[in-house]
Amino acid sequence: MNRWISGLAVFCMVLTAIAPPIAAAEPDNTENLMFYFENDTFSGTDENYSNAFKLAWISEDLDEMGGPDGYASRDLPLLGHFFAGRDFQRNLGVSFGQNIYTPADTDAETLVKGDRPYAGFTYLAFAIHRKNRRLLDTLELTLGIVGPASLAEETQDTVHDIIDSDKAQGWDHQLENEPGLVLTLQRNWRLAANESEGGWGWDFIPHLGATAGNVAVFANAGAGLRFGYHIPEDFGTGLVRPAGNVSVPAVSSDRRISRKKEFGVYGFIRAEGRAMAHDLFLDGNTWEDSHSVDSKPFVGDVGAGIAFVYKALKLTYSHVYRTETFEEQDDAQTFGSISLTIAY
Repeated sequence: MNRWISGLAVFCMVLTAIAPPIAAAEPDNTENLMFYFENDTFSGTDENYSNAFKLAWISEDLDEMGGPDGYASRDLPLLGHFFAGRDFQRNLGVSFGQNIYTPADTDAETLVKGDRPYAGFTYLAFAIHRKNRRLLDTLELTLGIVGPASLAEETQDTVHDIIDSDKAQGWDHQLENEPGLVLTLQRNWRLAANESEGGWGWDFIPHLGATAGNVAVFANAGAGLRFGYHIPEDFGTGLVRPAGNVSVPAVSSDRRISRKKEFGVYGFIRAEGRAMAHDLFLDGNTWEDSHSVDSKPFVGDVGAGIAFVYKALKLTYSHVYRTETFEEQDDAQTFGSISLTIAY
């Protein structure tokens, strides 16, 4: 764990070195709520990455958290970066969510070797965000539980009862109980943003990150491109993943806060690649014997979607193609992702 944290600290310093110079952001007292729902039912399947939901709260801008450049950087290089510099605003965030994973064959009551393990992960995450008009840094600590204590089986059974669908029969073979800890650092840039006098515009949003913990260890990089009418001043659309809360307004001039423009709509495409060193949901429990499969070292997502903005609301749908995550997987997976952001 010390090596992971040290690596993230070095990564943070690299990101600081390539930060673009941007004018100071004005503080805003708007808070945000975000709800995410993802499911492969949108593609007519019920397997692999089966379901996820997340509820997140982001605080108002906390101007008093800022300090001069270099503040605390000598003793706390990772955290110190988020408190350094007067040209940024800071927010705190709290998220609660649950991810559910099932094999392709959910009718079998016996263990199906070579198929993804049953697994659930229920968690709380705590984040600090450092932002201005063109830059968003996020440091997030996720604490959760894997295994029967996650109540993933009960959640899936309840949903299947509601929609009158067959229940998965192999939950007796899910991963064992294990506490989960994940530390994530990510940077998002909003580059080449342009809007015409008529309100039509586009922007380009690359991102770079690293995650470490007993649940997952990976490095990720990707980018998104948006085009539409009255695009909000935020960092695009994220999925249910660490440091994914990027839909919060970046500055007080965002139309969801200022209400200067009531309606906006835009389409987007987004891609990300991940170099995977560890995935507990595929590699199995850390300290106990459990079902496992051979995880792939590289995984990619490609998605496209549409977002609607009206006053303080932003509603987004994206359809995501995910490459195979383990060697025995027959095909890539597609799933749908819905998110709703409310500024208040």
